[in-house]
Formats: sequence, structure tokens, C-alpha cells
Amino acid sequence: MRPSFNFNAGPAVLPPEVMQQVKEELLDLQGTGLSILEISHRSKEYENINLETQRLIKELLKLPSGYDVLFLQGGASTQFAMIPMNFLTKGLAAGYVHSGTWSGKAIEEARKLGETVIVASSEAEQFRRVPDLQGLHAAPGTAYIHLTSNETIAGTQYHDFIHTGEIPLIADMSSDILSREMDVTNFSLIYAGAQKNLGPSGVTIVIVRRDLLETIPSGIPAIMNYRMHALNHSLYHTPPVFSVYVMNRVLKWIQNQGE
Repeated sequence: MRPSFNFNAGPAVLPPEVMQQVKEELLDLQGTGLSILEISHRSKEYENINLETQRLIKELLKLPSGYDVLFLQGGASTQFAMIPMNFLTKGLAAGYVHSGTWSGKAIEEARKLGETVIVASSEAEQFRRVPDLQGLHAAPGTAYIHLTSNETIAGTQYHDFIHTGEIPLIADMSSDILSREMDVTNFSLIYAGAQKNLGPSGVTIVIVRRDLLETIPSGIPAIMNYRMHALNHSLYHTPPVFSVYVMNRVLKWIQNQGE
């Protein structure tokens, strides 16, 4: 098969081996006589794929116990709103690192929902570098600190992160999740659209520390509540079945490359 290269925005190229496997399984998934495009999300076959995909992400990222892996929809852009909806509670302020276009969009959404403070910025330098995190200062009572690990439009990326103590650190890793080893225990929540590194568009990964879920206030619509999705193992409503299935095959392929 001729290799393909895609340097456009949006979905990236998938491994040819995965594409071939998807092709072979498309009409009949594991002897069910049904396509993955038709199978019930309440079936045992899909529940097994769902749980195995969560397990693979935990293994590949070396997640310790105490973290949940969620599969949501709406891309990272929906997370721009869900994060402040869940964690920017009254009387607190959210701290944002402004490093380019995507962090800017996250800041815009947060400002609609509560007090939002820029704790570090490289805007004055036209985002030619990422802001220095070592000098970052967040006031007591900060709900969380949010950063974007890789600003694809500006072409900048963080190589190292910081410990923020008692303040939860949240990161948009849509463009570089699973592209390098890192200590995920620095973070209370990581989110990423799958379409850059892990599969087709349609599914968004959220990795969240379980104790952070306990801080979510009541009154948030269930579909926007991280705790609701965690309690239902990402099966609260119809999930993006095909996207999770392809991601499962990609993760297995990644795992096999390291063996």
C-alpha cells in the first residue's frame, strides 16, 4: 500500500495495518454478523471494546489508580465550555495560560461562565514561544490552571510542565497526546480530540482524577457533567461507537510497536 501523508488540519493518517483490519471487520465484527456501524452500544461486544479501550489508554499513559478515562463527543471545543461549567464554581477564579489560538478559544468560553484570569501569556510576542511556567503565580482560591500543551497554529509546544500543588492543572493535549512519555500525575484533567494521534474524529478523550469529580456542583445538566459520564463508564448516552472502535485498533497497534 502506498504511504500517504497529510499535513492538513483535522484528522491525520491512520496506520495502514489498522485500516486493513477495519476493512476486514467492517461487515462482520467478531462473528456477530453485524457491522460495527450497526451494533448496539448496549451489546456485550461494544461494552468490551469500550472497557478495553479505556484500559489501553491507562496502560499506555501509565495512569495510576484514581483516574477515570472518559469518551465524550463534541471535540476539544466542547471541553472549553465543560471545564468551567464543572469546575469554575462561584467565588473562585480560573487561571489560564494564553499561548495561542486554542488557549484563546478556551479563555473566551471560560469568561462566559465565570471569573477568568490570565496567569501567563506570550501574546505580546505574537505567540512565538510558550509562556514560561516557572514564574507562574496563581492566587489562593484559584479553581484550576488551564494550559494548551501544543499550539498547532503558532507551532509551539511545552516540553516540560510544572507542579501546581493543591490547584488542579488541566491541559488540552489534542495535538500531542501519546506522542511522548510524560508524568500524567502532574495533571488533574487532560483532554484531547482523538483525530490527531489516536483515531478518526468523533470521540474526545478526557482523563480525569476521581477526586476532582467530587468537587462538581449540583445543577449542571447531566450531559455536561463529567461525574455522570464517569459513573456510567461513558455509556450514559449513545457513544461514538465507530470512533471508539477504530481508536481501540490504533491503540493496540501502538502497543504492539513497543513490544
